[in-house]
Amino acid sequence: MTRLLISTFYAAFFTFSLSAQAAYPDKPVRLIVPLSAGGGMDTVTRAVATPLAEKFGQTVVVDNRAGGGGAIGAELTREAPKDGHTLLMASATFVIHPLLYPARYVPTRDYATITQVTRQPYVLMVHPSIPAKNVKELVVYTRANPNKVNYASSGQGSLIHLTTELFKVRTGADMNHIPYKGMGGAYVDMLAGRIQAAFPSIISVLPHLKTGKLRALAVTSAQRAATLPDIPSLQEAGVPNIDVSNWYGLFAPAGTPRQVIDRVHREVVEILKTAEMQKRMAGDGAEGVGSTPAEFAAYVKAESVRWAEVIKKSSIKAD
Repeated sequence: MTRLLISTFYAAFFTFSLSAQAAYPDKPVRLIVPLSAGGGMDTVTRAVATPLAEKFGQTVVVDNRAGGGGAIGAELTREAPKDGHTLLMASATFVIHPLLYPARYVPTRDYATITQVTRQPYVLMVHPSIPAKNVKELVVYTRANPNKVNYASSGQGSLIHLTTELFKVRTGADMNHIPYKGMGGAYVDMLAGRIQAAFPSIISVLPHLKTGKLRALAVTSAQRAATLPDIPSLQEAGVPNIDVSNWYGLFAPAGTPRQVIDRVHREVVEILKTAEMQKRMAGDGAEGVGSTPAEFAAYVKAESVRWAEVIKKSSIKAD
């Protein structure tokens, strides 16, 4: 009798799960972007949302919820029903923010990972006034000229800031941090030579590299970037254990049914594999990823550990 009851329970559960999967989504899906409209994340999200809506047969509404360094959008997602009808597109800031500021969410606890959508490496560049032609020469130069090399970031606690501090930890380079509200404003001072180094995105600095106004020394990804094939990676240049990229990834509230997670994952990966999407990503200096939920979960956990260590070793404080 007991075995019969157990078998009946599992059969009913399995039937319910299949029914839930077949029904999803049965209403519009809200895809939260924790930044203002018009930026890189918003553009990528909308590029994914349009074909995703076609696959779902439901509207996918991109909902920009800027504020709190991304925390507002993250918290809205965490509190949403766990049915897959509210998703979050997040970036590396999603992991870094709770390490620096009081936050009501923990990325590795409060969310289900779906897939890493993109990665976009940074490039170590210097002003031509710096005599260094490679990474080793830059490190030697900064040590021989303490407090004379300024580097820009897109803000205190930003991924560019942490990437540069990681570089300093790994190499012993001596550089002063000059935070900006965005890298756009930093380029004026870079081109004028008031800022001597930075780790900007490849796509944003490419025009200045082509004209020779700035010099690229290395990219932060493990392999060379397709847009800068002649520039070595930091690891090639002799800096160990650095593989950094800005990234976008999809999340759902923790507790969202596995069948729903798998459905979203499958559809998004198919979108990322299309020629149109690959071309769009390449135009932005990015690469589509499409990792599994488990792979992305491991990546997010590793990112949390790595940046917590850098913040501690570099004594980085919130603004």
